Amino acid sequence: MWHTPHGPVPTPAFMPVGTLGTVKGITPDQLRSTGATQILANTYHLALRPGADVVAELGGLHRMMDWQGPILTDSGGFQVFSLAKLTKIDDRQVVFRSHIDGSLLELSPEKAIEIQQKLGADCMMCLDECPPAETPIERLKLAVDRTTLWAARCRDAWNSSSQALFGIVQGATNREMRERSATALLPLDFPGYAVGGLSVGEAPALMYQTLEWTTPVLPKEKPRYLMGVGTPTDLLEGVLRGIDLFDCVMPTRNGRNAMAFTSRGPVKMRNLIHQKDLSPLDPACSCLACTRFSRGYLRHLFIAGEMLGPILLSLHNLTFYQTLLRGLREAIIAGKAQEFRTSQLAAWGESV
Repeated sequence: MWHTPHGPVPTPAFMPVGTLGTVKGITPDQLRSTGATQILANTYHLALRPGADVVAELGGLHRMMDWQGPILTDSGGFQVFSLAKLTKIDDRQVVFRSHIDGSLLELSPEKAIEIQQKLGADCMMCLDECPPAETPIERLKLAVDRTTLWAARCRDAWNSSSQALFGIVQGATNREMRERSATALLPLDFPGYAVGGLSVGEAPALMYQTLEWTTPVLPKEKPRYLMGVGTPTDLLEGVLRGIDLFDCVMPTRNGRNAMAFTSRGPVKMRNLIHQKDLSPLDPACSCLACTRFSRGYLRHLFIAGEMLGPILLSLHNLTFYQTLLRGLREAIIAGKAQEFRTSQLAAWGESV
């Protein structure tokens, strides 16, 4: 269990992504109905629209979006990777050219903390440099050391006792660099630590191996957060390797694109086989999509281009993720986490 000013977060936990202060297509009440306790928002995107000062004048993220549970904000570090063609970076700061209108956004470690404090997040992330998976070793070392430098500056700028600050471990899939990053962050004594820079093109097996190198270096008594990951299988494998927190756009993005995660594996709702199917999407699920509507109707919504289809499948996928993590928490308490993993992978038709 992780405690925040806006309530406890039972761990392991999955955070739905609300980049711009909204989980796409889902109301706060619907989000709560999925079992979600904490959500994630994005510093870079909210700094551009509507702006941190506007969010603060609207009462902070919690009041603005009517979400009274915990909120974590990432720092903009991932956008250093995803918007690399629009950035210039040095030890002082990263400068973004806005993907919206081309205006410049200067983001230093101090500025990243200032913005996140204005947003009012329960948990803030240090600004970091997220290098691509196949980065040459000298360039990787530069990114790791810059991430450490920025973490120290973020910690110095952090002056809010009601907001936690997490350091971020980088190093791609290089064991030496991961250990270098983690051990350099430990003296800064953050309330929690994140593992960044994974799920950026490397094979899942390599990601899991990297976690096996990294999480043992991090304090067991503090939350360990795997950023931007991932599939249901990734969640199972991550928890068994010591991860407490996850976030990913996959449940909602896949839902908007007619792909559902179910207790028997993924289902593509546009397929013709569902056209006259009266059965529920997933009999094991208690969400609105599964208890009120047939597979045939859900398919019709996507074929007809009706917005209700993406909403219902997003709602279902979010519920599926929360149900999975709740089952895993119960299995951990019962000492049966490994058995839970094996049974879930078998049900999804994956190798164990």
